[in-house]
Amino acid sequence: MAELTTYAPSLRRTALNATHRSHKAKMVDFGGWDMPVQYSGLIAEHMAVRTGVGVFDVSHMGDIQLRGPNSLAAVQKLLMNDASKLQIGQAHYSAMLTPEGTFVDDVVLHKLGENDYLIVINAGTREKDISWVRSVIGGMSGVHIMDVSDYYTQLAIQGPKAKETLQKLTGVDLTPIKNYWFTWGTVCGCHNTLIARTGYTGEDGFEIYIPSDEPTSSRVWGEVLEAGAEFGIIPCGLGARNTLRLESAMALYGHEISDTINVFEANLGRYCKLDKGTDFVGKEALEKVQAAGGPGRKLVGLEMLDRGIGRDGYPVLTLDGQKIGEVTSGSPAPFLKKNIALAYVPVEYTAVGTEVAVEIRGALNKAVVVPTPFYRRAKATPAVTAPLS
Repeated sequence: MAELTTYAPSLRRTALNATHRSHKAKMVDFGGWDMPVQYSGLIAEHMAVRTGVGVFDVSHMGDIQLRGPNSLAAVQKLLMNDASKLQIGQAHYSAMLTPEGTFVDDVVLHKLGENDYLIVINAGTREKDISWVRSVIGGMSGVHIMDVSDYYTQLAIQGPKAKETLQKLTGVDLTPIKNYWFTWGTVCGCHNTLIARTGYTGEDGFEIYIPSDEPTSSRVWGEVLEAGAEFGIIPCGLGARNTLRLESAMALYGHEISDTINVFEANLGRYCKLDKGTDFVGKEALEKVQAAGGPGRKLVGLEMLDRGIGRDGYPVLTLDGQKIGEVTSGSPAPFLKKNIALAYVPVEYTAVGTEVAVEIRGALNKAVVVPTPFYRRAKATPAVTAPLS
């Protein structure tokens, strides 16, 4: 049962904290935030998103806005993807890299207007990320860096009925908004709301950015739940968000990506534009990796053949017991009804169909390398699968 009245005073709280507690959510420390891990139960919440619609409070995510005549140049230096290709109203997946080509953080970049960009960053790395941004581009003229993280309550409405749910709450026609595009409009009476067709679940869905005051946030949360009632909407916590992103093989910082893992190891090279015509932090190191023939290890998807569950950090071994890697994320997959995992292994073990073992409580449990993502939704329109935690 959720604890309704107490929380660690050192933890940050979103504007919906009291609302979550009134819904009897189970609250946990997530990256220094007092956040709901589940409400009615992880499996029920996971399945609601896969088959209908669910709503998440993701206001713990950070937001950095870059404005000014040199904002594009700043973004191009800071991030690995090619922002010059973005149109106003378009977003894409990218990352900030260290000089070694490893991850400071993965991000979603929105082009709000000419010389105006919004970078959505992860909650647990907020202070580190903002410091990194200032260290890399803070000395550039013609660009203004603003931490706008606390300006917004960010709600993620996710699932095959997400559009029908949100459409009841806005006069904006949501149908033309493509995946990884956004617009502005009034939602639940909140003017100038950013409405983005983005998410971290592998399903269709929207993320909306509303004022972060408690009365407005609580009211909009309630109106979203009311609008989605006919589709079986339920509030969802970070537990389901994690299993949903794992089924969709989306990376999580501190697991599949970190400052010890490079872009090519993480299979994210398609988002890294070495040829975009401008230097960015980490480019030189990645060019050396590429020139040397690529990384020595890569991220793979595993499906357990034996009944065990390969949890985060469990060793991955050859069938004769030689350790070759470890699980970065692993759990039962509620929709697929399989036990799945992501793991780093040497490239010679990455071919689909390769059998390995996961050590679980001292015993070797067989697993097989399978294609990722494990789950891919049927899409009516082309979509980009992009990870963000």
